[in-house]
Amino acid sequence: MNAIDTAIRSAATNITLAGVTKAYDAKSTVIPPLDVELRAGEFTVVLGPSGCGKSTLLQMIAGLEAVSGGKILFGSREVQGLEPKQRGCAMVFQNYALYPHMTVFQNMAYSLRVAGLPKAERHERVGTVAEMLGLSAYLDRKPGQLSGGQRQRVAIGRAIVREPGVLLFDEPLSNLDAQLRHDMRVELADLHRRIGATTVFVTHDQVEAMTLADRILILNKGSVEQFDTPKAIYHRPASVFVAKFIGAPPMNILPVTGDGSVLRLADGQVVAEYHKAGNFQLGIRPEDIVISADGTIRGRLRHFEDLGSHAVLAADLAGTSIRIATPFGADIDTAAELSFSFPRSRLHLFVSETGRAIADAFAGH
Repeated sequence: MNAIDTAIRSAATNITLAGVTKAYDAKSTVIPPLDVELRAGEFTVVLGPSGCGKSTLLQMIAGLEAVSGGKILFGSREVQGLEPKQRGCAMVFQNYALYPHMTVFQNMAYSLRVAGLPKAERHERVGTVAEMLGLSAYLDRKPGQLSGGQRQRVAIGRAIVREPGVLLFDEPLSNLDAQLRHDMRVELADLHRRIGATTVFVTHDQVEAMTLADRILILNKGSVEQFDTPKAIYHRPASVFVAKFIGAPPMNILPVTGDGSVLRLADGQVVAEYHKAGNFQLGIRPEDIVISADGTIRGRLRHFEDLGSHAVLAADLAGTSIRIATPFGADIDTAAELSFSFPRSRLHLFVSETGRAIADAFAGH
C-alpha cells in the first residue's frame, strides 16, 4: 500500500442524504424526499432506468447540482452549500472530459497544479497513480492517441491523484465496447479493494451493478425501490419493479388469484398452495422453472434460443409470455406443449395493486 492508497482510505467517509429533494419547478419533482446512508469505504451502485434521477443524485453529492431541500453530510459535515472543490470528492464522467491538447501526465496533474502542489509532489503522485493503472508508458501521449479504455483509466487517474475520500462515477463504462467494459469492471473492482474510497457509481447496466457493488441503490422515478446487497436484491426483490429490472432474462411475473387454499392462473391452472384469498402477482425466475414430463403446469412453446452455455425458451402460459432458462446440455423436447413445475421455495408473491413484495409468503405453509 502506497501513500496515496493510505491517504484515500483514511479520508473515506459516510455520506448521509437526509430528506434530500430536487425539483426544477413546482410541477417537476425529480427526486422526492430521500433518506439514505452510504457507508464509508463502500462501493455503492445507483441503478435505474433513464430518467429515474440517478445522475441528478450523483451531481447533488458532487456539488454540481443544488439540492432543493434536505441535507447532504460527509461524515458529520454538511456539504450541500459547499462548492465541489471544497467537498473532498472527485468525479469521473461518462465522456472522460480530458483536455485534448494536454498529455496524459498534464491531464492527471492539472488539478494538483491548480491546487499549488510543488512540482516534485505532482510528479510523485502522478507517477504512482500511473503505475497503479498501467499508464506509465503513456504519460507523454495525448488523449487522441489512446484507446477508449486507456482514456477512461486516465480519467480515473486524474480523479484519484487528488486523494479523495469520496469517488463518484457517472456511467463511466457506457462508451466502451463489451470486452472493454468487462475488463474495466475487473480493474475498477481491484482498484476499489486497494484504495477503499467511498465510491458511488451510477449506471443503468444491471451487470455492472451486480458485479461491482457492495450494495445497490435502485431508483424508480426518484424514489428508492430497494437498497441492499446484489445477492439480496436478486433473490429477495422488494417489488415487481426490482424483480423485472434485475436478471437476464428478468423474473417472470404472472397474475394469479387466491381462493384461500391455492393460487390459480387466469386459465384455472393451480401453481401453488397459498392460504389467503385475493388477487396477486406471482414471480419466478426463468432458471428456477423445472421442465419435466410430470410437471403439473402446461404451457405452449413459442420460441427456442440456443445460447451455447444455456438455452432460453419463450412460452405462453395462460395468456402471459414467460421465459424459461435451461442449463447447458439439458435434454429439452421442443414440442409445442411444455409441462413444468414451479418449485415452491423459488416463488415470490407481490401485492397486485402496489407491486410490493409479500415477505415470507410461502414460508411455513
